[in-house]
Amino acid sequence: MSTPPAQDPLSRERAHLGSSRAALRAMREDVENLDISDVTANWVNAAVLQHQIDERIKALADLSHTPLFFGRLDYLHAPGADKAEGAEGERFYIGRRHVHDAEGDPMVIDWRAPVSQPFYRASKKDPMDVGLRRRFGYTSGDLTAYEDEHLSDPSEAAATSKLLQQEIERPRVGPMRDIVATIQPEQDEIVRSGLAGSVCVQGGPGTGKTAVGLHRVAYLLYAHRERLARTGTLVIGPNKSFLHYIEQVLPALGELEVKQATVDDLVAHVEVRGTDDATAAVVKGDARMAEVLRRAVRSHVTLPTEGVVVVRGSRRWRVPAYELETIVGELLDRDIRYGAAREALPQRIAHAVLVQMERSGEAPDDRVQDAVARNTAVKAAVKAIWPPVDPAKLVLRLLTDAGFLAVHADGILDEDEQKEILWSKPVRSVKSAKWSPADAVLIDEATDLVQRTHSLGHVVLDEAQDLSPMQYRAVGRRCTTGSATVLGDLAQGTTPWATRSWDEALTHLGKGDAVIEELTAGFRVPTDVITYASRLLPHIAPGLTPVASVRENPGFFEVRPTTADEQVVDACEELLRNEGSIGLIAADARIPALTEALTAAGLTYLGPGEETTAQTRLTLVPASLAKGLEYDYVVLDEPQAVVDGEPDERTGLRRLYVALTRAVSGLTVTHAAPLPQQLA
Repeated sequence: MSTPPAQDPLSRERAHLGSSRAALRAMREDVENLDISDVTANWVNAAVLQHQIDERIKALADLSHTPLFFGRLDYLHAPGADKAEGAEGERFYIGRRHVHDAEGDPMVIDWRAPVSQPFYRASKKDPMDVGLRRRFGYTSGDLTAYEDEHLSDPSEAAATSKLLQQEIERPRVGPMRDIVATIQPEQDEIVRSGLAGSVCVQGGPGTGKTAVGLHRVAYLLYAHRERLARTGTLVIGPNKSFLHYIEQVLPALGELEVKQATVDDLVAHVEVRGTDDATAAVVKGDARMAEVLRRAVRSHVTLPTEGVVVVRGSRRWRVPAYELETIVGELLDRDIRYGAAREALPQRIAHAVLVQMERSGEAPDDRVQDAVARNTAVKAAVKAIWPPVDPAKLVLRLLTDAGFLAVHADGILDEDEQKEILWSKPVRSVKSAKWSPADAVLIDEATDLVQRTHSLGHVVLDEAQDLSPMQYRAVGRRCTTGSATVLGDLAQGTTPWATRSWDEALTHLGKGDAVIEELTAGFRVPTDVITYASRLLPHIAPGLTPVASVRENPGFFEVRPTTADEQVVDACEELLRNEGSIGLIAADARIPALTEALTAAGLTYLGPGEETTAQTRLTLVPASLAKGLEYDYVVLDEPQAVVDGEPDERTGLRRLYVALTRAVSGLTVTHAAPLPQQLA
């Protein structure tokens, strides 16, 4: 490649981009050309190695529409060198992944590497030995601009980055983008926090808490890859639409192994076909239900009244009832899981028999103990004393047998609460039962009481404010030996059991020592929009710090009275003249009427979770599914109908707050009915 003129910095940077893309292609081709025919011992090893190679090839994909690097750092001195020696500084291009040339020299440095950290943290007050920080502007993957900050030059005043603002405000079509080019210092501190500790991020709309959580996963996988490859990582979102929206963020950063799920996915032990009213769901989601279930599980243990006689050859060995009772009592006192104790019981009985054998002069070994543990008499005694428990059948009995529930809920749930969760009609079997989502969580709790749930290395829990205490426990079981990143906004809690405080939620999660961080700088929602939405905060989350938009562009904002649905469609058509995605958000009950109006107008539209394209940029969104989504422009239909669609005013106002804060560039509020008085 010919050398560009020295006086043209933009051409030089474009040349480096071209060389970096060529180097990445070469890295990918090197992996594609690997011959593993002579290095694997058998077909199993070959299959495993081939899978690893395939994943590496995917990770090295060059996404043409995604910038390979987005920044540059010019250090005053070589990192790690003695500054007094006057060592010449180095230049590093910061990007989504590491790229090296044929000699192994880095052409792009991974944003997660320690040498990249000053790109996010350096400032005029603390330049971190950076002489120049350069940001790059791109259009459809082509480098089109750059912007310099001379951090070590005291004569140059600090200024807001125009390219940074443009990147934040850039119109979006398709799934959620990464924010790797725009991470702010307070966000970077959370992203780079260690694996050992758990973090809870309270963040209002547009503060980037979801992106921070996803980038923290990417950082942890970079810093602790071997450990997390062994223990696993999981991102938990509120619904499938949300997961679909965020699913491309980690692959864009080269991370392909992170699993995604909803809480309902985690507890899918039975088919969910039913629903609960709000009162019953609140009781079932209460943490007190854990003790009710624990009592019910342990109630299956019956203290022995007869001894066990084990026949081996011509000898008979008897373990008396009082000794069995002592063994059972010790297992109960240890409070280990029901299934683990049941597995230990035959071995404990066998050990008692071996003690008698040794006293009589025999020398039994472990094989003899295992044989005794499998003895018919011992197995019969274990079945009578510590029978197997089916978690789903146990929960079914609690919900259908008033007497059984009363015994185990005594002193925990009052009579009215017990009546609320009892099913009115008898059920023949587990399969025929119409289980609700809250019932599935109870079954998951019971399952863990019987057998330990597998724990992962790290779990990200997004939109956590909507979880019940029992759901928190279900998530916590998945990271008992790992750490967690909890993301949410107390003001956006829209369930009857919504989180009241993060301290309480983290206790249920089993992460009471987690650090709570608050993000209050809004990057996504324009100033005029967030100011309007924040009128609701005193009514839905008093004491919570309002989000302060850092956007210089106030955004487009309009409240428009209407008299017909056709005028709502007109508002959508007006916004479609702009570049980017459009979301029409409305109360769930209004969706059929708006569907008809959009169809009559010949406007094509998508449902939430469906990926927008350049041809179809309008999405019709029920208010109940708007949480976590974002659009360049939003038309919010009938705010009062959104409020009225919820069981109480506070929940309705919280749902409205969510809907009002989905816009990145502009919001049009349309209404025929009067606006809620809280917005006046």
